[in-house]
Amino acid sequence: MPVQPFAELIRFARDKSPFYRKLYARLPEDVADLTDLPLVPQTDFWRANSPRDNGLLTAPLDEAVVFRSGGTTGSPKFSYYTRTEWDEFTTAFGAGLVNAGLRPGHRVADLFYAGDLYASFSFVLDSLHRSPVANVRLPLGGAAPWESTAATLEEFRVQVVAGTPTTLCGLAERLVAAGRTLPDVELVFFGGECLFGDQLPLLRTAFPHAETRSLGYASVDAGLLGEAVPGDDPRVHRAFTPHTVVEIVDDETARPVADDGVPGRLVVTDLRRRLMPVLRYPVGDRAEWVDRRTGLFRILGRAEEGVRVGPVSLYTQDVHDIVTAADPRGEVTGLQLVVRRENGRDGLVLRLATGEPGDAHAALGDAVAAEVLAQRPLYGSATAAGHVNPLSVEWVRHRDLAVNSRSGKLIRVVDERPLS
Repeated sequence: MPVQPFAELIRFARDKSPFYRKLYARLPEDVADLTDLPLVPQTDFWRANSPRDNGLLTAPLDEAVVFRSGGTTGSPKFSYYTRTEWDEFTTAFGAGLVNAGLRPGHRVADLFYAGDLYASFSFVLDSLHRSPVANVRLPLGGAAPWESTAATLEEFRVQVVAGTPTTLCGLAERLVAAGRTLPDVELVFFGGECLFGDQLPLLRTAFPHAETRSLGYASVDAGLLGEAVPGDDPRVHRAFTPHTVVEIVDDETARPVADDGVPGRLVVTDLRRRLMPVLRYPVGDRAEWVDRRTGLFRILGRAEEGVRVGPVSLYTQDVHDIVTAADPRGEVTGLQLVVRRENGRDGLVLRLATGEPGDAHAALGDAVAAEVLAQRPLYGSATAAGHVNPLSVEWVRHRDLAVNSRSGKLIRVVDERPLS
């Protein structure tokens, strides 16, 4: 399917999607500029995008592939692609793998997550399949015993290993502990979460002849975001023009940032998707332009809509809803999600504000933490596997919550991890 003319895509979304019809109700019939559209409100978007009585999709759910896009067990979030849309998505990303370093004949092990409606394993495998260069694909997944995975990598003399940093570092740790290395690996492709500088020595030890690179930047809900760019900074990507339009918008005004080096929220518009339109959708990450003219931008971490802790994604609204339900007396007067990195692992801290912090609130803190883990069981699994630090609760006074220095507004997500 060709790229849709912007005006035609807007008319289609308004005509076929009840959500967009309501969102754009006050706009003129003909919208000439992308920035004339409001940003998609995340909570309303996902509320409308339910499996039953869906108000976002533009057609009945008769032909599509469905993936889970984060969320808790009580508030799951799903993304939908038609066959054509999925083919185009993975074809474009597969072409970007060449810039990431994929070469003809490379033997590639896919160690991403599979099952339970997760997209990454299928997405990477299909992207490799549709890449313009020939390659040998080994769909191992991330849950196989490490001994079996290592044996397959050795037997096939695999040259490219692709997975989340959590999976890759877990394998590397096992290899190093066993006194083994994989010298045939030339590229370590990571995706799905940030890779931090303190993880590189471990990866270099296990894969002594490999370069560590981003395989590209995408998400199952937002779609194509950025193709990998060779260089020393794996956070730098290039927008997938003409498939999508990437914007970086100011935190306060929501207006597009024009200058390089100015941080803001990353927003994407997909010019090809029609079943589940993505129009000025906040991705959930912060970024800055490196060279706006050529579409180069640098990822800076998570924004207000959500947080990524190791392999686990959480939406801030979901956590707020859990706290509200667990706190019928209204003792919690403020909440922040704080991501910290200690001992080489990410960890989530629930920073809860109350009038007089103390031991009296310990039971409430335990109840909130237990409910978050019940609603997002992947976090507990990741903790048990040693991929993330245990969830913790931190009680403070409301005045101790971090706020925006310009506006004084509460910052919902505080990322205290190092930038490199």
